[in-house]
Amino acid sequence: MDKKERRSPHGRRRPRKKQKKQKRVLFDVVSGTVLIAAVCVFVFSLYQLVMMLVPYYTGGQEYDEIRELAVTADDDGSGFSVDFDALLAANPDTVAWIRFEEPSIINYPVVKSADNEEYLTKTFTENDNKLGAIFMDMRNSNDFSDRNTIIYGHHLNVSPDMFSRLHLYEEEEYCKEHPYFYIYTPDGSVRTYAVFSAGVVSATGENYTVEFASDEEFEQYISVCRESSNYQVDVDVNVDSQIVSLSTCTGVNDDERFLLQGVLTDID
Repeated sequence: MDKKERRSPHGRRRPRKKQKKQKRVLFDVVSGTVLIAAVCVFVFSLYQLVMMLVPYYTGGQEYDEIRELAVTADDDGSGFSVDFDALLAANPDTVAWIRFEEPSIINYPVVKSADNEEYLTKTFTENDNKLGAIFMDMRNSNDFSDRNTIIYGHHLNVSPDMFSRLHLYEEEEYCKEHPYFYIYTPDGSVRTYAVFSAGVVSATGENYTVEFASDEEFEQYISVCRESSNYQVDVDVNVDSQIVSLSTCTGVNDDERFLLQGVLTDID
């Protein structure tokens, strides 16, 4: 067979061209399918991200509005005061306002309900939102007269809101620079607390005790708290002290909490 015959329509080369064309068509189909799948995955992931972030945004806006409603302060933070009439009108569960000086960015109303579950998923104005609210333990007295008052707030991995910034106190140097936090109450008092303990504890540990049968039992509790701390602070805590314990998740283990504790040093 000569060259012309090998290149004839009935020769061997046409089937090879047909195979190449089929492979190209198959490649285009596969590539198109993969591209469509990738776009779908991207759109779905974007949707999930937006749905995850929206509650943080709307919750943050809500707390900004609450501050505008109830808080008065100078640009440098001085002259800070809280309108509890406005807060109680918005939510009768209001028991206090907690404030840390910058840059902690903790500046929220404190509420209390009949259980320790409601405000895990409800904001101050009782909207369903994963930010929740800052709330007092149901076992405590509203007036902070207990030996240990516990206040809870969420730690948020994607936001500095609520109690996320408590973790700044893991470092001793930060505590030295910002040793106090303040609690304002409806009777007009401003209670100043000095941080004396900060560390990771068990979610069901002794640190969450609120009732003490004796002075000795309370002294033992103070020792447990100091031993739990990442560092030791030269602040006097004794049987006559009143403590506020601020609790949040670690963001690592479900059975652990980060606990920051302050002792009352002044009431204004």
